[in-house]
Amino acid sequence: MTTFALHPQLAADCIELMDLPLCKLLLCNDSQYPWFILVPRVEDVQDIYQLDWNEQQQFLNESSMLSEVLMQLFNGKKMNVAALGNVCPQLHIHHVVRFENDAAWPKPIWGVHPVKAYEGSKVEEIKSTVVPAIKAILSK
Repeated sequence: MTTFALHPQLAADCIELMDLPLCKLLLCNDSQYPWFILVPRVEDVQDIYQLDWNEQQQFLNESSMLSEVLMQLFNGKKMNVAALGNVCPQLHIHHVVRFENDAAWPKPIWGVHPVKAYEGSKVEEIKSTVVPAIKAILSK
């Protein structure tokens, strides 16, 4: 891999949780939804097709694993996975656990409500739940 730098917009909007084999895992700082973002640590990539074949396969594995872990931990109704990139050009893929009673249901989350940042120890609580669950899977 080449030198990797997280886009400033992602750095401003998210909390870094951990590195997976290919991707950096972020928590979006919006407490209305369990909202996580995978960013492949590959420079100058805007879309999935620009990853090489092995990176595409690894990304799919990491995305699927993350989706499964999040659905188990948060007991959601639906997992929304999206790669938009219209505002931030660096390839990043949103993984949002959705609930029938969440702030935007059944609409997409973008632009429905202003962001509500996490307060207090909630970020550490999420991190201490999600990171060990992922590490346990990766260590198998």
